[in-house]
Amino acid sequence: MLMAEFLSLVADSGNLVLLGTFYTLLYAVLGMLFGLPLGMLVTFIRHEQLPVLAGLAHIYVSFMRSTPQLIQAFLVYFGLGAAGIDLPLIVIGTLVLTANASAYLSETMRGAMEGVSAGQWSAGYSLGLTRFQTICNIIAPQALRLAIPGISNTLISLFKDTSVLSVITVAELMKYTGDIISVTFRPFTFYLIAAFIYWGLCLLYEYGIHRRVEARFKKAYQPAF
Repeated sequence: MLMAEFLSLVADSGNLVLLGTFYTLLYAVLGMLFGLPLGMLVTFIRHEQLPVLAGLAHIYVSFMRSTPQLIQAFLVYFGLGAAGIDLPLIVIGTLVLTANASAYLSETMRGAMEGVSAGQWSAGYSLGLTRFQTICNIIAPQALRLAIPGISNTLISLFKDTSVLSVITVAELMKYTGDIISVTFRPFTFYLIAAFIYWGLCLLYEYGIHRRVEARFKKAYQPAF
């Protein structure tokens, strides 16, 4: 009886759960697509110690890593409203995740760049490359390979961090879960379902994508002798 009732509840709410899962995936992917290039740019600015910009980049990373993402979501949402800027919720949600992810990805890339052998810089200069060309053609590709585990951890965090967006009424899994609970009055059941969905997404990425990407990078950089 209890199982039949459970299955009936899930069936009745299935469309909303699937839609919420789709939006959770969408926001996580968008946060990574925009966060990684921005994080790499911040890394470059800090690594090259560009005047003024390096200081601002350091403050940006420190602030984003030291404040709760919930507060960051409120600051973006209400800050845009106070400035009279009206943006679609999908854009606001993407901005919140991108801003946070880029700070963590910047630290990941910075550590990866420092992990590249100093001899690689010398090799670039010996080929007549400028510093910028050396970074783009020699250092960055190797740093990206070293950063794969950290980048993957950030993406897994993004899957979970999308739940914060529900507090600013952005449609995603937690928002729809709350809507379902307000009708069914079954908080434990649907929060448990949501928890398993987040867990499942992380497992699918870890075992279905991350390990293959990591193996491919290792194979591509494997010495020929």
